[in-house]
Amino acid sequence: MRFDIRSMTHWRYLTAVFSILLTVAALLALGIRGLNWGMDFTGGVITEVKMDAQYSGLDLTSRLEQGLGQTVSLVQAGEPGRWLIRTGPVDPQASSDVTALSVLQQIDPDVQLIASSVVGAQVGQELAETGGVAVLFSMLAILFYLWYRFEWRLASGALLALLHDVIMVLGLFAVTQMEFNLTVLAAVLAVVGYSLNDSIVLSDRIRELLLAKPDWPLTKINDTAVKQTFARTMVTSGTTLTTVAAVWIFAGASLHGFAIALFVGIISGTWSSIAIGTVLPEMAGLTPEHYRPEPIPDLP
Repeated sequence: MRFDIRSMTHWRYLTAVFSILLTVAALLALGIRGLNWGMDFTGGVITEVKMDAQYSGLDLTSRLEQGLGQTVSLVQAGEPGRWLIRTGPVDPQASSDVTALSVLQQIDPDVQLIASSVVGAQVGQELAETGGVAVLFSMLAILFYLWYRFEWRLASGALLALLHDVIMVLGLFAVTQMEFNLTVLAAVLAVVGYSLNDSIVLSDRIRELLLAKPDWPLTKINDTAVKQTFARTMVTSGTTLTTVAAVWIFAGASLHGFAIALFVGIISGTWSSIAIGTVLPEMAGLTPEHYRPEPIPDLP
């Protein structure tokens, strides 16, 4: 496959504009709709039961939501007939004795309670706060690393690409209102690391070309860097996406949010490292002089 430098430049600019539009849309979705916080953050009740395997998940979910009057999350916990039920927080002022177990007893009198636990609202708030602190500290550590390794014009492209990927994942969950829980938060942190890896590989190549070809224009240097790292990027992204897709398809409903967040984050990280990680340094005026070693003064 032969790369056309001029068309590659146009594609980089086009994808950069596309990324800006998607980022604005994601931020609007976050501001208007917000995230659908899972029980890990809002509190609630987790009930694990064992009942006759003839009942389907859709039927049980419909009966539970009708009996409890709230949205219920039902996932199969291993063997057929074993279910993990997540319901909303318990209202201490409510007088109703209706629980997930009591509703299931009307369907199958022989249902067995395996385990039950309650996550309080205070615990959920603490989890949300500590999760936010984890994301903040990871971003600060990455910011320090980029500042140490690259000149700020090149580092800013990698940092903005990283922020773009996180916003993309959060925006998707805001638009679809999929449950945002601790597993999804873990996926967001994994996306941060994956995006950083892609951006560093490309930025390293740009820096090497700046030193090796100081007479080249920056657009040609960036296009050449993309060309030389494109095959590696596609192989890495392709194999990773295959693994994540397998988790998405075969790991069950409990990991769907985790797999979707990783899948979107990997795709976003692949194009943002090219679109944003190269265009922003051009706009900031990066030149080969910024990476030329300073001459050693002559000794008297």
